[in-house]
Amino acid sequence: MKKLFAFIAVIGMLSLGASTNVFAQDETAEQATVDTTQVAEEVAEEVVEEATPVMEEEVIESTSFHKVVKKQFIQGGAMFMSFVLLALILGLALSIERIIYLNMSTTNTKKLLANIEDALSNGGVDAAKEVCRNTRGPVASIFYQGLDRIDEGVEVVEKSVISYGSVQMGLLEKGLSWIGLMIGLAPMLGFMGTVIGMIDAFDSIQSMGTISPAAVAGGIKVALITTVSGLIVAMILQVFYNYCTAKIDSIVNSMEDASISLLDILVKHNLKK
Repeated sequence: MKKLFAFIAVIGMLSLGASTNVFAQDETAEQATVDTTQVAEEVAEEVVEEATPVMEEEVIESTSFHKVVKKQFIQGGAMFMSFVLLALILGLALSIERIIYLNMSTTNTKKLLANIEDALSNGGVDAAKEVCRNTRGPVASIFYQGLDRIDEGVEVVEKSVISYGSVQMGLLEKGLSWIGLMIGLAPMLGFMGTVIGMIDAFDSIQSMGTISPAAVAGGIKVALITTVSGLIVAMILQVFYNYCTAKIDSIVNSMEDASISLLDILVKHNLKK
């Protein structure tokens, strides 16, 4: 009987010890979970705190760009910076006008020549002239002038096409000289503002009687703003100028090639004196 009671007591002690260990392990796991959650929250808060100033700085930089430009414009001197800005506005206006005109002057010469040849075959010269009247661009105008003198012979047509082609070339190049003027004028205005600014800086040094590095550096910085602005304006306008000249060269080459093809068509149809 004593052995039975001893056996039961040993089993009870072992069961109590196992339950105590399980409870201790549960507490340890819960504590570890709480610690992990706290660490994750702290890390997230640190990341948010570090990212927030960066985002605020980006917003400030993006919103203050126009303020920086305005500040530099005022520091460079309102008078000379206004002239540089005027050169930019006029140059851009002329460039946009030329780009629109040149794009509208572009003609599909192959399609035009095919339509003229069909018109000559079916309706004669009057039908071909009607096709030219209904087509936009300098190539169609040259063709119309040539067809209008077909009764005088192919040689007269050729001379008429060459002469009127020169006129159309002049119309295409109209306004480019003014764009070139703005390209050259903008840096010159900037240099003039820089020179006058340097003169003012040296006058300030002379009036103070001593050389202050801060004053000299500030005056030189302000004086150079006009030069930088003039160079930027010149570079922007130079891009538009080169585009216009390349477009004109392309249109002129098409005019010359199409004129030769027109004379071949006229000879083919025996439309000569």
